[in-house]
This record gives sequence, C-alpha cells and structure tokens, in this order.
Amino acid sequence: MTIERRHPYLPPEPPAGAPGESAPLIRNQDFQALWTSRFFAGLGKESGEVAYPLLMLLLAGSAAQAGFVGAAQVATTMVAAVLGGSLADRVNRRTVLLVCDFGRLVLLVGFAGTLFSGHATVPLVFCVAVASSALMGISNPVAMAAIKQLVPSSQMASAAAQNQIRFFTTTALGAPVAGFLFSLGRAFPFLGEALCYLVSMTLALRIRRPMQAHDRGDPERLTLRGSVSGFVLLARHPILRPMLLWIVGFNIAFTQTGAFLALIATADDRGASNLMVGLTVSLAGTGGLLGALAAGMVIRVVRPSTIFLFTAWSAPVFALGLLAVPGVLALGLVVGCVFALVPCVNAVFYGYVSASVPDRFQGRALGAVTFMSLLSQPIGILAVGLLFDLAGPVLVFLMMAVVSALAALFTLSPTMRDLPRPEEVAVV
Repeated sequence: MTIERRHPYLPPEPPAGAPGESAPLIRNQDFQALWTSRFFAGLGKESGEVAYPLLMLLLAGSAAQAGFVGAAQVATTMVAAVLGGSLADRVNRRTVLLVCDFGRLVLLVGFAGTLFSGHATVPLVFCVAVASSALMGISNPVAMAAIKQLVPSSQMASAAAQNQIRFFTTTALGAPVAGFLFSLGRAFPFLGEALCYLVSMTLALRIRRPMQAHDRGDPERLTLRGSVSGFVLLARHPILRPMLLWIVGFNIAFTQTGAFLALIATADDRGASNLMVGLTVSLAGTGGLLGALAAGMVIRVVRPSTIFLFTAWSAPVFALGLLAVPGVLALGLVVGCVFALVPCVNAVFYGYVSASVPDRFQGRALGAVTFMSLLSQPIGILAVGLLFDLAGPVLVFLMMAVVSALAALFTLSPTMRDLPRPEEVAVV
C-alpha cells in the first residue's frame, strides 16, 4: 500500500453513497444518526464506569477491589477492540452494533433486577462489568470504521473532530448522571445505562446507507493472523506509524486518569479541601471539552504538522510548568491546557485513518489503534502512583516532562514535519 497526494485541483472521490462534497456535515443525516447513537452508548459507558466502583465500595467496602474491576474493564476493552476490528471488516457493521447494544440492554436490565431483589454479589458485579466492557470494546471500532462510508473524504477530519466533542461531553456528563441515579437507588444507574443502549439501537436503525463497501470480494475467515493484521498495517504506514508512536508515549505521560490522580494526590499533599480538589480536576477536564468544541475550526485553518509539533513540544513545557506554579487550582489550569490540545490531534489522526486505510482494513486498523492507546494508560497510571508514593509530586511531574519529550522526538521525522491534510491522501 502506498500513499499519494492528490492534485490540489482534483478533489478526492467521495465513498459510495456518500453525500455531496458541498453538503455541510451537520446535514448528513446518516452520520449524525450514528454520532447521536454513539453519544448515548458512550454516556451509558461513562456512567457505568462510575457506578461499578460505587457499587463495589458499597458491597465490598474495598477500594482495591473497585480498582481491580476498573483494571479488568480496561484490559477487556483492549482485547475486545481487536476482535471488534476484525468483525468490522468481515460482517455487517450495523448488525454488530445492534447486537452489542441489545446484549448490553439485556445484561443490564437483568442486573438491575438482581440489585432490586438484593441478590447481587461481588463476583456478579465483576462479571457484568467485564461483559459490558467486552461488548463496548467490540462495538467501538465497528462504529468508527463505518464513518468512511457515511462521510466524504473532505470531511473526515471534521467528522473526527465532532466525535471528540461526543467523547469529552459524555466523559463530563457520565459522573454526575451516575452519582444522581445512584442516590435514588443502587439499581437506577444500570437501568439508566440500559435505556441509553435502547436509544442507541433505535438511532442505529435510522441509518439508511450501508456502513461498509459493497464490493468486498470473498469474505475472509476470522483467524488470529487476520486479527493482528491491523498492527502490521499501522507498523508499515508511513504517516500513521510515527503518529501512533508519539500518541502512545504521550498517553503514558498524560493519560487522563493518571493526570487526574497526580492532581488529586498533589492537592491533597498541599492540604487542599475536597471542594478545591474537585475544582482542580474539573478545570483540567474542562480544558479537554473546550478543545473539542474548537477542534473543528482549528483543523480547518491550521496545518496538521503544526498541530502535532505544537502539541508534542508544548506538553513537556507544561509538565515542567507544574513544578513551578503555586497553589492548587493553577495545577488544574496547566493540565487543562494540555488536554485542550488533545482533541485536535485526535481529530487529525482519525481523519488520516479514515482517509488512507482501505475500507476492508478499517476495523482492524482501528482495533489496533484502540489497543495501543489503552495499553499505555495502565502503565501511566501505575507509574504516577508508584512515583508519587516514592518521592512526591516533583518526581511525577519530571517523569511527565521526560516521557513526553522523548515521545515528541517521533514528530521530528521528515514525514511529520510536512504532513498533508487528511483529505489530500489516498490509497493506491
């Protein structure tokens, strides 16, 4: 597979059945139906990630067991994403999305019934959390792979930017929704999550166009070699390979959970009140949401190379800034500045995946991307906790600076310094 730049006066061909190039993305009813469907699915997932630890603390009274459930969910999602990517390239994508949403709907309604009857146990909570994460892990690369058929290539990056708004909005809403429902009763967060999946199913049924290319040739068998072919594709891709290497390194330094843990531990170490700790974390999270809202405009006017280089080399500077800023709220503001840059990078990256990877490999490539992105998160979280216990916040922030600076070296390659726009690349 090779990548070529199109002539600037010859716009790329839209995918089969895609809307015209001049139609605004907001009028693309099929993409907006998919986006809204995944919004509700994501809201259910984010609220569940808060509800499961709360339930484990209530049933077992152990933060360690609650953390074990969270780690198991991440690990399950990683592995399931690879399987989901393989399925996305071999079977009907709409069917996979509907089956996953329906499976979670049935699972959570049954689990809520168990909670109402008072028969829930710690092993049952663990099994339900892992099963739900598996279905979400399968469906995510399937939904992302479908974008290539629903959106013209000139709007791939804009569609990816809109997806960043969805991600950060559901992340912001998930915790308060779960907390409110949990205050009504331990079963209500899971009934609310089930309702989200019902809405997601209904919206997926409204998508009219096919979610994959019609001409697929002979269907491939689901084999281990075929499942890992997405990793091979990424390793050989001249644009995606250096991008993903930087993203993995950046995620080790600034994974969201790890950064929040560093902020919480540092604020507590400086004697901040619970209210001040909450405001500090909220400032950091708000940065990501604001960045997501601005990402669509930024990627239209700023070159991809500038976006990657600025984000990569400003991250270690901000990390060093954490060593110098006084007080507690300023820490959240600095981390929020880093998180504000992430949606633009993600939008451009996924725009390249959609534009430059053939439809028959979309799912496997996205499954591999999800696996690699999640793989770095537990490493970063564990490193933050161990380093903070060993030497306090100074060593943690130095680690963030060093790791993010080492990762930024991948952006100095000739390819990364002269990136075309996603719509300017085509698979030959």
